[in-house]
Amino acid sequence: MAAKLEKELQEFIQYRNAYFMAFSVATGFLSFGWDGGMLGGILALPSFQKYFGLLSESASVRATSSGNIASATLAGALFGSLSSSYFSSRFGRKPTLLASAVISIVGSIIQATVGIGISPHARLQVLYFSRIFGGVGIGSSAAAMSSYIPECAPRTIRGRCQGSIAVAAALGNMLASLCSTSHQGKCSGACHSLPSIIPGALFLFLMLFQPESPRWLVERGRYEEAAAVLAYIARKDPSDDAVVLTLSEIRADFVGRHNLSLLAQIRKMGESKTIALRCIIPSLAMLFQQWCGSFAISFYTPQIFASLGLSPTLTLLTTGILGVVKFIVACITFTFIIDNWGRKKPLIYGGIVQGLMMLWIGGYAGAHHDQRVVPATYISVVAIFLYSISFGFGWGFAPQVLSSEVAPGHLRTVVMSLASAMIWVFTYVIAEITPIILERMAYGTYLVFGVISFIMAAWVYVFIPETTGYPLEDIKYLFEKDIIVRSLEDAPGGWIFLGKRRATTVHELKAMNACSTDSSKEVWKEFMSHSREESAQGHSLSSQKPDGHII
Repeated sequence: MAAKLEKELQEFIQYRNAYFMAFSVATGFLSFGWDGGMLGGILALPSFQKYFGLLSESASVRATSSGNIASATLAGALFGSLSSSYFSSRFGRKPTLLASAVISIVGSIIQATVGIGISPHARLQVLYFSRIFGGVGIGSSAAAMSSYIPECAPRTIRGRCQGSIAVAAALGNMLASLCSTSHQGKCSGACHSLPSIIPGALFLFLMLFQPESPRWLVERGRYEEAAAVLAYIARKDPSDDAVVLTLSEIRADFVGRHNLSLLAQIRKMGESKTIALRCIIPSLAMLFQQWCGSFAISFYTPQIFASLGLSPTLTLLTTGILGVVKFIVACITFTFIIDNWGRKKPLIYGGIVQGLMMLWIGGYAGAHHDQRVVPATYISVVAIFLYSISFGFGWGFAPQVLSSEVAPGHLRTVVMSLASAMIWVFTYVIAEITPIILERMAYGTYLVFGVISFIMAAWVYVFIPETTGYPLEDIKYLFEKDIIVRSLEDAPGGWIFLGKRRATTVHELKAMNACSTDSSKEVWKEFMSHSREESAQGHSLSSQKPDGHII
């Protein structure tokens, strides 16, 4: 244990620039976590409803308005995600993130000052606009982050760097839950959005000091700048063998694929079965992540606890405690799970536990309609906590990491934009229908989420190989041959289904690919022309080992 901790400390010191980069990017998601944690607590407050003219409306109108307020941000985020692919490819990841930060800040300012000197009805319309506008920044930054972080993070800590976004969201959610608990009934207007301006401004400031993605620089032919970024990330000299090897493999991966237009990227998503599969997996992962009930639990926690029969005071207290628990789980996953256990096991185990907890909650809700507090009520509260914990260990972290790794390098921006858009589309749908379904048929909602959680775990078990530790340019080999066999090899107990079958190793696939690449004179000529300066320095690329990769 001591040796492992010492190794972790040395790794942290070695890659402190990369960790700071991840921290800088993650601050952009603090405001989204804050909004999710705070909004669910204040939507039902009489002071909030009175400020926006909802207190006199019927229960069904209030439920619909709550869904509209929650989903307005998501509608803007959808547009931001889809537009991000063009701007990230055309202008770079960093400028896109900076622009997203400005948009988010402006949206938060409008939301924080909404309603000054106007009628309640007009306040509600301005609130919708501000949330849509701010959502554009959130969606654009989320999509750009999904490309920027894995393209910059060292492969040994890639999961942690990408997972820092989830930690930031959990931190914002926890702070909002605690704030809503301590200020019960004191929030009027859109005061809940005031603190979200701070992380937005911090995000903008910190990103000014971060480098551009080395892969985007390579795509644009700016090789010296890319080498400098790789050296900065790993805290090595630009002439170091690891930097040279990583840069050469990135350049080889982009041979014939430089400066692809958005339309060309979309067309190339179907250029082969392997590419198409790698482009589909991120969107499927995000779809599953949203349809397992995570958003409903996060946004409507107070309403769910109230539906179990808890008193208003106990509901807010339990909501605050749950926010703290989710943040602790996110930190544990960030520190010990995502890069040690990998992506596959947390997704499998997390999906199974989520499914079991949702089935229990659904069964309880279906059997108890009168909201009397019985011993099973407290078991249901524990089930919600266990669901949130299992989601934090698995599907709250790993899908974003897995998706960004699986996406082809030359198509990563468009693939991740579509995957991010998938998040907002289905989160929007769930935000709209959850309050209504919880009011009319609570138990059915939980049962659907439970079944989907089991399907998610089975999908990962059979069809998704482990990607942890592989350089981004090598992950394509995991999907070229024997995908199901390789996936079962990486799955817990998968050997039971395999017998004597074994998948072709990545090393063997790379060797076969090298032979076939040698026969293509044009491609090889272009690659060698890009690698001429490395050869002049005496570096033999063929003698380098994969373990020397930085990212």
